Amino acid sequence: EYEKIAVRRATVSSYLSLSYDVSLEDDALKKRKGSISQTQSETMGDFLEWFSLDVADMSQEEVDKHYAQEIGLKTYKAFIDEIRRQRPHNLDKDVERALTVRSPYVGTRPLVSFFDKELSLMRFDLDGEMVNMEVLLSRMSSSKDSDVRALCLKKLNEGLDGAVTRVASLSLSSVAGSWLIENKERSYKDLRSRRNLDNNCPDEVVGSLLDGVRSAGVPLCKRYYALKKQILKETQDLKSFRWSDRNAPIEIAENKEEEKITWEAAVSMVERGYRKFSPRMSDLFMDMVNEQRIDVPATDGKKGGAYCAGVVPGVGPFQLLNFDGTKHDVATLAHESGHGCHDILAYKQGYLQYHPPLTLAETASIFGEMIVFRDLLDLAETPEEKFTLLMSKIDDVINSVVRQCSFDRFEELAHTAREKGELSTEELDDFWMQALTEYYGVIGDDSPFDAYDDVSHLWAYVPHFHHVPFYVYSYAFADLVVGTLYHSFQTNPDGFEERLLDLLSAGGTKDFATALGPFGLDPTSPSFWEDSIKAHLGGLLSEAEQLASEMGYSVNK
Repeated sequence: EYEKIAVRRATVSSYLSLSYDVSLEDDALKKRKGSISQTQSETMGDFLEWFSLDVADMSQEEVDKHYAQEIGLKTYKAFIDEIRRQRPHNLDKDVERALTVRSPYVGTRPLVSFFDKELSLMRFDLDGEMVNMEVLLSRMSSSKDSDVRALCLKKLNEGLDGAVTRVASLSLSSVAGSWLIENKERSYKDLRSRRNLDNNCPDEVVGSLLDGVRSAGVPLCKRYYALKKQILKETQDLKSFRWSDRNAPIEIAENKEEEKITWEAAVSMVERGYRKFSPRMSDLFMDMVNEQRIDVPATDGKKGGAYCAGVVPGVGPFQLLNFDGTKHDVATLAHESGHGCHDILAYKQGYLQYHPPLTLAETASIFGEMIVFRDLLDLAETPEEKFTLLMSKIDDVINSVVRQCSFDRFEELAHTAREKGELSTEELDDFWMQALTEYYGVIGDDSPFDAYDDVSHLWAYVPHFHHVPFYVYSYAFADLVVGTLYHSFQTNPDGFEERLLDLLSAGGTKDFATALGPFGLDPTSPSFWEDSIKAHLGGLLSEAEQLASEMGYSVNK
């Protein structure tokens, strides 16, 4: 009965959220969404909050007795275990009820929602053309003209300055303050412990991941950007390697013009890559396309970025994209479709248990990117094409691993400072620059970049800081696990597809260590993350350096 009620709640709230995310300028819809949210919170607090608290408070003897008496109850063991892990951090029933009922009114949700809308309304003047943020970011990452890239970044940073950063700092200060007091009241050990417990991942494993990225990932990152800087100088006559050049496209094939990729071509690329690995995943992907479960174009009034919403079994999944025809957009389609496949495969676990822990939530999505990338690499006809693909993939890996861990460092600085009072935009700008230089180096010293122009306010458009504090490390976790998984697939392909589909089908019923056991992986080992970084990112970088050297470009390792 509890699951049936949860499904009804999720169906209604998901419908309103999905509708609003493509119509952020619709104030009537926003009001309706808010009203339903308030009603649901009141209902949850008054009639349902007791359930999880009572289950958590049971003795193990009582739980075992219920398992023995009630047929089928053990199928919910993972969900029950998850509830019971929270026992040391639960508050009194009256307090928990009050917090739930008040959350739509006085919690962080209204501020974060307002922040989202302000971002969606932003427009930027590019040589007389007014574009939204998604188009601006797409232009910056796809242009071969360094001046255009620099202009896009300047417009973005200047646009964020002022009212938007003030709203963002207020929202983030509220989120960090709420996180702070919850950690204290619920007796969590460290800043990330609450998120780690939700992920069923020990603090020590996450700490080992972050340490591994700092020790092994940062040097490889700098080595890569030194290579990219040299290639851009030789192919695009680049004078100065600026932050706006970080994701610049590398295109060195002769007489080859950069062309927009059509939606149909993007679908074909992803379908072909998926099918080479798993016909089952390919069929699931095409079902999502043919059933029109993907909102594709980058339109005004639409939420930025991309995501896949699982909703509930039998209804979802649905994808929101901002497709603009770039290679990155193809990778995003492969990524979000991996999430969709994961959802569909795990739906058999029921609504309460189909959601995987965050440490595994990105596994299918990043694996989807990887198999499409390797398919395109196999089809490349020249060293120049292969090199272009490799450089683009390394961009993605660094953005998923090193950059996301730098985001985590920014959050750590901001949340720690929140103990001393409300966060100002100036403080957050400083924390952003501190995290950036720790991971990418100091200009004129150990950084491959020549300048960090127009980057001071970029923290203000990262939504994860507001919606899911300390979520970002899960991208690094998944990318490195997937890199190791793909290596396992290459060396021992027999039965691999079945093992991966079993992992995905388990949803939230297995923790990361149990799920990865059949592949011979042990992320709890202190050396796992550093070894993974060197093998995954280091391996791709060595491939790129070897190709660059063979083509006659200067390579300084």
